[in-house]
Amino acid sequence: MTNRSPHLGAEGTRCSIGRALEVFGDRWSLLILREALQGATRFSDFRDRLQVASDVLTHRLGTLVDGGVLDRLPYQEAGSRTRMAYRLTPAGQDLMVVFGALQQWGDQYCPHPDGPLVGRVSRTDGQALHVAFVDEQGHETPLRDVDLGGPVDASAARRGT
Repeated sequence: MTNRSPHLGAEGTRCSIGRALEVFGDRWSLLILREALQGATRFSDFRDRLQVASDVLTHRLGTLVDGGVLDRLPYQEAGSRTRMAYRLTPAGQDLMVVFGALQQWGDQYCPHPDGPLVGRVSRTDGQALHVAFVDEQGHETPLRDVDLGGPVDASAARRGT
């Protein structure tokens, strides 16, 4: 698999955020991915949970498959025709961090009067979690110290190499 969505032109943007948005940067794709992260796999699951038009869902699922975020796998129930299930690829599973950050931001800056619907917790011990930037030694870096426009190899830049 390539690191670039096949539907980008040959001169696709070098901006990482721009390339990511080409794959999942619209409302329906984000909501489909939210449902996939919560276990939805079937077209009917996505359609029923999201109340999205079938043509829109078909297009968005295709974009997510083409972008390497979902895999399309056949399944067949007894007495029924073969259908497709959609499962997150490793790239899709890695989006959990993005969705955790969006959830955390929404809880803080767009809170619901009744409080959050769900939270971020560890599956192993139930501890509450938050999304943060962590350095190579595992230390959290405060947001005020994060530079999203820094050099690609910041450690080499610090060493002067």
